[in-house]
Amino acid sequence: MTIHGGASLVLSGCLLAAACTAKSRPDRNDWEAQRSDMINSQLRARGISDARVLAAMTKVPRHLFVPEDVRWRAYDDTPLPIGHDQTISQPYIVGYMSEALELRPTDRVLEIGTGSGYQAAILGELAHEVYTIEIVPQLAEQARAALEQSGYRNVHVRQGNGYLGWPEAAPFDRIIVTAAPDQVPQALVDQLAIGGIMVVPVGGVYDDQVMKIIRKTEKGVITRETLPVRFVPMVKGSGS
Repeated sequence: MTIHGGASLVLSGCLLAAACTAKSRPDRNDWEAQRSDMINSQLRARGISDARVLAAMTKVPRHLFVPEDVRWRAYDDTPLPIGHDQTISQPYIVGYMSEALELRPTDRVLEIGTGSGYQAAILGELAHEVYTIEIVPQLAEQARAALEQSGYRNVHVRQGNGYLGWPEAAPFDRIIVTAAPDQVPQALVDQLAIGGIMVVPVGGVYDDQVMKIIRKTEKGVITRETLPVRFVPMVKGSGS
C-alpha cells in the first residue's frame, strides 16, 4: 500500500498490518548500503532529482530516528509506527516534500509535526534554521534528544499546538506540515513570508487527502494540488 508514481496513493502512515508485513531482517551493520539503495530505488527511480535533497537523505541516518523494535525496517519503502498513533513517513514522501519546498541554504523553515525528528534533520541539512512543533510531549522530547545527539544545533523543537504556528519566530520562508488538517490553518498562511512556499497534505481523516503546494504572493496565495496522499490527521490542541 505504499507504491507511488502517477496517480497512485502515497501513504504516510502504517494504517494496515498488510502495509508493515515482515521480511527477513537485514544486517544491522549495513545501514549505509541500505540508505544507498533507498536513494536509488525509492527516490531517484520515482523522480526525486534535487541534488541537495538526495545528498541530505544520503547523509542523515534514518535508522537513528526509528524506534528500536522496527529499526531493522528503517529503510523500507513504507511508513513506520513511532508510538502514540504517529508514524515516520516513508522515505519517498520525505524526499518529495523536501524537494517541493525548493529550499535554499538561507531559508528559515517551520515544520508542523516533528514526529521522530527525521524530517527536521533533513531540513536542518538544507536550510539555515528550522523551527519544528510537535503536539505529543513524549515525541517532542524524544525528537529533541535525537536531533541534539545528531548535532543539529539549527533545529529548534517546541511541544505545542501546530495550528497556532510559531508566531514570535515568523515570518518563515518555508512551511511544511507532516500531518493532515481538514483545511489549511490560516495562522500558518499568515506566518508564511511573501514569496514563501508551504507544502501541506489536506483532507479528511485518511480519506480524500491531497498534497497542496502553496505559494504566497503580494496578491494572495496560489495553490497547486499534486499527489493523493494518506497522512495521520493533524491534531487540534487547546493551547500553545
